[in-house]
Amino acid sequence: MPSWAPLTDDQLAEQRRGLSDEQLQQRRIVNINSETVTDVSGTDIPGHYGPGQDDTWDLNRFAQNLKIDYHQNKPNDAAFSLIGVDASIANAFRRIMLAEIPTLAIEDVFIFDNTSIIQDEVLAHRLGLIPLTGGKAGLDQLGWFKKPPPKDDYAAQAVYDQDDLPASASTPNDHNTIVVTLHVDCRWATIDEDGRDGKQLAKDGETDPAVRYVNSNIYAHQLVFEPQGDQTKWFDGEDAIKPVNPDILIAKLRPGQRINLRCHCIKGLGMDHAKFSPVATASYRLLPLIDITAPIVGIEAKKFQRCFPRGVIALEKDAGSGETKAVVADPMKDTVSRECLRHDEFKGKVKLGRIRDHFIFSVESSGQFDSDELFLESVRLLKKKAEKFKRHLTELEEGR
Repeated sequence: MPSWAPLTDDQLAEQRRGLSDEQLQQRRIVNINSETVTDVSGTDIPGHYGPGQDDTWDLNRFAQNLKIDYHQNKPNDAAFSLIGVDASIANAFRRIMLAEIPTLAIEDVFIFDNTSIIQDEVLAHRLGLIPLTGGKAGLDQLGWFKKPPPKDDYAAQAVYDQDDLPASASTPNDHNTIVVTLHVDCRWATIDEDGRDGKQLAKDGETDPAVRYVNSNIYAHQLVFEPQGDQTKWFDGEDAIKPVNPDILIAKLRPGQRINLRCHCIKGLGMDHAKFSPVATASYRLLPLIDITAPIVGIEAKKFQRCFPRGVIALEKDAGSGETKAVVADPMKDTVSRECLRHDEFKGKVKLGRIRDHFIFSVESSGQFDSDELFLESVRLLKKKAEKFKRHLTELEEGR
């Protein structure tokens, strides 16, 4: 029966007595059937279960149900469970991690000489997508650079004029811009400089460009950070600006070719360009639920185990009958393929679903932040947004 349908007298009386633990647990489940998915709508809405049930939001109840468990916490890869929140809140954290945490990336590339086979535009694009890292304290204090819009774009000019950033924000300086350079020439290897004669090796049949030539491949570690002004105080030693992965291939050269360029790096947001996104991916899924309602034993237990990814279902000996029975070992490994629902022998013996408020997050950092720091930063930013919204509501009530 839909949640908006009129309640009978018995149902109304039952709701006034409050929901049982079993009913409360059922509210958390999205049911997975053989061909359909049911109970997908959110339930954290006052009045969703009728006027007799008090579903108003309560801080103490929320704090009691909220839980965060980390399953894996590596610098560039984290997996954790966020339990007890609505999907809108979990999705807000995901979107903030993708698009609203500021990072450093190459914005402007000034190419002085490029005789490689890579076009200037393609080279600049490749440079912009290289993840950069440096001292976190320095990156935090780095200001914003606001690029002026084109003179003939009057709409952009109007928005730009209304911006509250200082005038210096549109001028590159040591407080808003990081400078890196790349100057590489490719040449034949020589005995005097490299201990080998590249031309003689080529005559002898050597085909490896890295042996015959010097600087045949240009990698990210060849980008040179040039501190400006006070930047030596923030970005020095281990805290210097550098690529996250030093072995990213930028271009390939052959003798006589060179690349000479200068890059300006600025802080930006993923909502403006993907190169500023601090994560390679940030996603979540609901925890699978496998409810074995009737014993599955013997040969059927082994067949039932094969319907799931390895590690989801285990086989144990039943103490009563002595037969092997199927038990749920680790539902987190399940992909909810519904394979078991295709077999007649399992009908009525198993129910599949997902826990509505149990989100399994997977966060892969691009390297400028640790993965766990990204989630904490998303929480801080969402809190800041909520406080700003409350201030606007207060001003609206006061007529300002």
